[in-house]
Amino acid sequence: MANRIAIFNVSIPRIRILHFTWLAFFITFILWFAYAPLMPMLKTTFNLSENDIKALLLLNVAITIPARILIGVLVDKYGPRITYSVLLAFCGVLCLGFAAATSFGMLALMRFLLGFSGAGFVIGVRLVSEWFPAREVGAAEGIYAGWGNFGAAIASMAMPVLALSFGGDNGWRYAIALTGIIAIAYSAIFYRKVRDTPEGSTYFRPAKTGGLEVTSKADFVLYCLMTLPLYLALVLLTWRLGEFGLLSTATSLIAYAVIVALVVYQYAKLWQVNKHLYTGEHPPAPAYKFKQVAIINFTYLACFGSELAVVSMLPLFFINTFKISPVYAGITAGSFAIMNLFARPGGGWLSDRIGRRKVLTMMLTAQTVGYLLLSRVDSSWSVGMAIALTIITSIFVQAACGGVDSVMPLIQRRMTGQIAGLTGAYGNVGGVIFLTVLSFVSPMVFFLVIAAVSAAAVLVTCMLDEPKGHMVEVDEKGNVQLIAMD
Repeated sequence: MANRIAIFNVSIPRIRILHFTWLAFFITFILWFAYAPLMPMLKTTFNLSENDIKALLLLNVAITIPARILIGVLVDKYGPRITYSVLLAFCGVLCLGFAAATSFGMLALMRFLLGFSGAGFVIGVRLVSEWFPAREVGAAEGIYAGWGNFGAAIASMAMPVLALSFGGDNGWRYAIALTGIIAIAYSAIFYRKVRDTPEGSTYFRPAKTGGLEVTSKADFVLYCLMTLPLYLALVLLTWRLGEFGLLSTATSLIAYAVIVALVVYQYAKLWQVNKHLYTGEHPPAPAYKFKQVAIINFTYLACFGSELAVVSMLPLFFINTFKISPVYAGITAGSFAIMNLFARPGGGWLSDRIGRRKVLTMMLTAQTVGYLLLSRVDSSWSVGMAIALTIITSIFVQAACGGVDSVMPLIQRRMTGQIAGLTGAYGNVGGVIFLTVLSFVSPMVFFLVIAAVSAAAVLVTCMLDEPKGHMVEVDEKGNVQLIAMD
């Protein structure tokens, strides 16, 4: 990353903060994905059925959607330093609970709550944006997200080895517990070593919390519409958990009632934050276009949502198509995630250099072509050709994610956490939708559906306004400040 970022010069404060931040994200992703590679051991310990395993996979993402929204609100209100430290410690304790589980019910509860670890992404987006200028923020956010996401690949490769090194039937317990202890220890380090902003800078906070402030009635309507898919995804997850037998009919009805209550509460908060648009009680916040948020939400659904889904299904797809061993198939899936190391930073770096809309459009177009070609993969292909196509497609998918990362901090500084939370939640919604589609159709149709959504994202991205000039922010004393966006 040569674009003004001396990435290994930790004597520079912002570089040091970047490394502390991506490592926090890396640890949260290890916590989030640590259990999946240990599933054979869990299956033996708890005598899990296939439906139990599928339920655990769904529980892993169920709470992440609302958690990312909640964490976005908290980080804007309390700051990244406190929010990340508390999240790391909280999820570390949950790991200890998961390791100590003696029943499937306790295992499922801990796994459900550990979905909060997937919300760590939101915090770092805000923190990195506070330390890096607009000309570097794309590369910095790409490094943060790409290197942090690599925690998922490390978890897949390292957790079985770690569990076996402890030995015995409880090796997996010690491995999971160790990740929890690391998270708790790092939460203390993060709290002591990290600052929310550089010396002398202002940390802008929203005037009200509980929802984004928008600046027009049309934006308010669009915002309300954009929240609906989040709750529909929760309804879909609840239905699938009922199908797998984890939820009884009565429990499912209670879950649906809770989701409806959340919708009512959410819209009440949105009205409270934005009612001035209709009542004229006070001047609106500094203007921005909510369509920018809506566009990157849909774009992230197409790129990161497809990544979540494809990584989940690739091993079985390669096993069924080419009759290869599970170990070899797992390596192919890992290769998709490993591209995060350089492709996501690369997408952010290119966005800084040649334009954010241009990079997003190009990468999404290439992603669309990649998924169309993957839909043609069958046993007549060589394994090498299929793996090469998978890796090339993943490069464009990760680069598109990096392009989204470069836009999020340049919409409205004081609400970057909430914007990242909403965008991140849409990524999870995409994963839920695509995996649900896969449960009803063949892999060929699955890839075609992703390609169609990617093509739609290309068209939507053409309406994105390239961030230029300055964004206007008002500090707690009412002073107006201009923040450069190019």
